[in-house]
Amino acid sequence: MTVIDTALPQSATSVRREALYFAFRNVKLLIGLGVILVLLAIGIFGPLLVAGTPNAYSGLPMQPPSSQYWLGTNTFGQDIWVQFVYGLRTTFIVGVLGGGLAAIIGMAVGFLAGYRGGLVDEILNMLTNVILVLPTLAVLLIINAYLGIRSVGVQALFIGLTSWPWAARAIRAQTFSLRTREFVDLARLSGVRTPKIILREIAPNMSSYLFMTFILLFGGSILIASSLDFIGLGPTEGVSLGLMLQNAHQWSALHLGLWWWFVPPGAGITAIVGALYVANVGLDEVFNPKLRDS
Repeated sequence: MTVIDTALPQSATSVRREALYFAFRNVKLLIGLGVILVLLAIGIFGPLLVAGTPNAYSGLPMQPPSSQYWLGTNTFGQDIWVQFVYGLRTTFIVGVLGGGLAAIIGMAVGFLAGYRGGLVDEILNMLTNVILVLPTLAVLLIINAYLGIRSVGVQALFIGLTSWPWAARAIRAQTFSLRTREFVDLARLSGVRTPKIILREIAPNMSSYLFMTFILLFGGSILIASSLDFIGLGPTEGVSLGLMLQNAHQWSALHLGLWWWFVPPGAGITAIVGALYVANVGLDEVFNPKLRDS
């Protein structure tokens, strides 16, 4: 991931123009964003265009892909294409909510610990280390099974509350390198309060780093949610790509030769997370001059 440059900051306009110039020339970034936008469009608009609900029994069971059923039907006669577009929407929602919450907590803790230092840093760093060493998936399993609350929102909440420590530590380290810069000292001597210094002086100079952090948290949330869904601890209502895989496994789709039941959701999860990684690598090359080809 990009390391913050210690040179004097350029004007916002010149930085923006330079970033856009190299962004449109970066193949990895364009491919990654292209895949994400296509899948996101299917997840947003697909449910508005398909007929029926994801759990409706719409045809004969175990039908292969055809012009009528684009991805075939499962053993219950449910249209897998309808489930896929609804599952994409749910998967993106969990990723945005879980990754967004983790990013907010990580940024708040990282900025405050890195800027204030001293006792505040020690307390927040101790809290971060405690959460960091906890086995996230095991904690989510216990909480989810104990509370018995199965919804997309609660799942995203659990993921967000347990996924932020590494982001907080990374942001804390970058904040340490920025808090002694001249423009921060000038704002501090001018009487600007700490929240404004962080939001107006430090955060803008880390915008690319923060954006890439959110991308990684977004992808991580999707993987954790899919893991929970696959082992049967996903939402009890609706459908997601992980739940589709869980149902396909539970009802022996592989043994029955129903490849169209488990391949689409597996490919969808792989495509989303893989595209996010490729886009993140592309962004790293855009914002880090040392990694650019030209």
